[in-house]
Amino acid sequence: MSQGYDENDEDGGGFDVDDWSRLKPFTGVVATLDDVQARRAVFALGETEDARVIDMDLPQPVIWWEDDGEQAAVIVQAETHIGSDGEPMEVLGLILPDGDAAVALLDDVDLVDDTDPTWRDLVARAVDGDDGED
Repeated sequence: MSQGYDENDEDGGGFDVDDWSRLKPFTGVVATLDDVQARRAVFALGETEDARVIDMDLPQPVIWWEDDGEQAAVIVQAETHIGSDGEPMEVLGLILPDGDAAVALLDDVDLVDDTDPTWRDLVARAVDGDDGED
């Protein structure tokens, strides 16, 4: 049976460099809308074909390259789907240090070890609230 994340944990569902591994991954099955609504999964995709779970060890620290720059995150869900264009999409459910969830493509992240100095610095800055945003 798969488990999932719960952003309503007493610490807000976020993580720091020392406790990220306690995040509960959603593994073993492709997520449904019910899984997302019950906060077991980050995302559920409709309108795709041949949905499958990506076989990887989760949770997994990553550096996510998004429009605003790089951000530390932890993968808790990983699926591959065939889109309407016939191309495979490798989609990830991420938890950010503040407990927010995000969806990204595997191509937009770098898998790292929790000893990676850039990842650790990004987590520390996010936890301390020094992420450059007001």
